[in-house]
Amino acid sequence: MSILTHGFDRPLGAERAMRISEARKVQLKRVALQALALLSMGSVLTALIALRTAIYVWRLPA
Repeated sequence: MSILTHGFDRPLGAERAMRISEARKVQLKRVALQALALLSMGSVLTALIALRTAIYVWRLPA
């Protein structure tokens, strides 16, 4: 929508925000939490691999 034809009483994204249903909000929140959990597990896995590598390198004969 053009700035010239849009009323200044509400922001440009107000119409779209009002159209999102409650079920859709719950679904988006669930997807966001699953993505956050997946990223957290990935970072923990990376830390474990780094720790195991550091222990392996430490034990190498000089």
